[in-house]
Amino acid sequence: MQHGQEHIDHDMIKIEVNLDDIPGEWLGHVMDLLFQSGANDVFYIPIYMKKNRPGTMLQVLCDNKQKSEMMNIIFRETTTLGVRYYPLSVKRLGRKFRKVETPWGTVSVKEGLMEGEIVQQAPEFSDCKAISEQYGIPLKLVFQEVWKQLK
Repeated sequence: MQHGQEHIDHDMIKIEVNLDDIPGEWLGHVMDLLFQSGANDVFYIPIYMKKNRPGTMLQVLCDNKQKSEMMNIIFRETTTLGVRYYPLSVKRLGRKFRKVETPWGTVSVKEGLMEGEIVQQAPEFSDCKAISEQYGIPLKLVFQEVWKQLK
């Protein structure tokens, strides 16, 4: 993706699978593997399956060219016998980053642009968390300071 330019990506897919017989500890491992292999997003949704059994729906968003790799991970690392996949288009805002100075240090802020206008702003969590831990101050105080600088 080019920074600063919004676009629609038509070459995406969503892969999903319902799981009702997998240990919860394995799910985090599967998510890590999928992200390490280039998934754009991975998430779990609690669901109820046949016979009212609790289960988990795994969803993966990725580029179409990664479909085989993602399915291989899912088949090898989960208990499923089948997956569903769908073509998907994703509209992405343009993105750019800026630095904001706080009394405790610099925080990166991600900005979402639509037609050149900033419509989203988000302080980088890891920067705010590092400052919070280093100075022993509440995380929300760091975020509040960054938001003050953005106004």
